[in-house]
Amino acid sequence: MAPQQKDFYYWEKNNLYLDVYLQTRANKNAIIGAHDGRLKISITAPAIENKANRHLIKYLAEIFGVAKSKVKILQGMHSRNKLVCVTNPSALPKNFIRTHI
Repeated sequence: MAPQQKDFYYWEKNNLYLDVYLQTRANKNAIIGAHDGRLKISITAPAIENKANRHLIKYLAEIFGVAKSKVKILQGMHSRNKLVCVTNPSALPKNFIRTHI
């Protein structure tokens, strides 16, 4: 059975999959909210030399309460649009919850 996708995320067993639109070189790291069917996330890192991807992984690990090794970018390594998997998140950020209720 294929997973059901709702908005910008879906669950498959203990994995949370996020369709992300990434804004780089922002003033702060933040979950902005839904943006064209994706979760818009702003980060302070620039999109050069893989810095943005590493920063995104670190940021998502912190807010979902997991080790960096539990956050993987599955698609979009060289794009603003990404598919990210967070394995067994122990926390859901408040603004993440507000964006899809």
